[in-house]
Amino acid sequence: MKYRFGKPKRRTQRSDNLWILDLLEDSSLVNELNDNRDIWTARQPQSGLCVVCKGSRMLCGKTRCPVMLRVNSFARSVPLIKTLNIFGASPPSVFVGRVGYPYVYAGPMVPPIHEDTSLYDLPELWFGKTIDEIVRFRSMLIRGKHRVHVRRFEEAGKILDVTRELALASRATDVELSLKKHPRGSIVLNADVQPFGPSAPIRDLRMSSARWDHQLEKVYYDTDLRAKSAVLEVYSRGVMVTKIQRAFSVGAFGVKPQRRLVPTRWSITAVDSMISKDLIERVKEFPLINEYRLYESSYLENQFEVLMMPDAWSYEAIEAWYPGTVWNPGGRRVVMFGDWEGYSGRSSYAEIGGCYYAARLAVCELLTKERRQASVVVLREARP
Repeated sequence: MKYRFGKPKRRTQRSDNLWILDLLEDSSLVNELNDNRDIWTARQPQSGLCVVCKGSRMLCGKTRCPVMLRVNSFARSVPLIKTLNIFGASPPSVFVGRVGYPYVYAGPMVPPIHEDTSLYDLPELWFGKTIDEIVRFRSMLIRGKHRVHVRRFEEAGKILDVTRELALASRATDVELSLKKHPRGSIVLNADVQPFGPSAPIRDLRMSSARWDHQLEKVYYDTDLRAKSAVLEVYSRGVMVTKIQRAFSVGAFGVKPQRRLVPTRWSITAVDSMISKDLIERVKEFPLINEYRLYESSYLENQFEVLMMPDAWSYEAIEAWYPGTVWNPGGRRVVMFGDWEGYSGRSSYAEIGGCYYAARLAVCELLTKERRQASVVVLREARP
């Protein structure tokens, strides 16, 4: 269900969802949201604890309310987005949606600030950051949207041309984003939806001169090189995986007639899968490790245990979701599911999704670095 806050007809009349404003401790933030109700929306799931809890009783089991964290972050960005013209340094960052495929919305993501914003779209550098920090800078990214067919994106004109150039840039780049409407943001009354900034359709897009990443530029102009080969080539030359995923999503790789836009979510998994699959073939040629190993890590309510055993390559990923987490919001017991592959690999998509391939890439990178082979089990606990 979707609610839009509008001005009451009388001062005594009040929207049921204005309880959000009551929970903010900073009066200046309350005033910003209250005075700009036309640029934000609150959305709630059909069922869930968030609306009942209203950020005060912690019914989800968390020690801090993730919804209110997003509300605070969004409220602080309101003064910066009350305009149709956004000027800022893009990390660089672009986003290609998947709703309506093959007609999708694509465009840049630009924070209305001028500083080094590289961190905003490089997850490789986020480890160790608090959830507050991540939500704060991700909520600052304003998404410009332009509707385009994934196979005919090169006919879409200047907006997509500039978006592609931005995706290939080597560092944060100044962008001028002219919008058709004021950016609108959504505050989702669900503790497990990823934070995102406001968005609006693009009228015009300009970018300062930017230096492309040299390795990405080379494969972009090689219009006879297949997309998979391009991905593996730039990875072997040290390009960060996030940058490869970004370039892949804007159709920068592949044989010219076959290039297309790839929704960001799909491009992340596709690149992780291609790189890890190539590394697996190398791992199979290495000698076995000579010991049992257990690696562990705990971060942002996620506990990882990685078991490596001295046996031929195989891989299994198992996840346990506690009650109150995204895939087990109303359950009373831990829910577990997983997927696996043997020495010969797999031909179907893993049911547990992109995390399967992200973890597979991580373990393959370690084994390749050590020039060793192992049978691997990755255990993940998602806690409230």
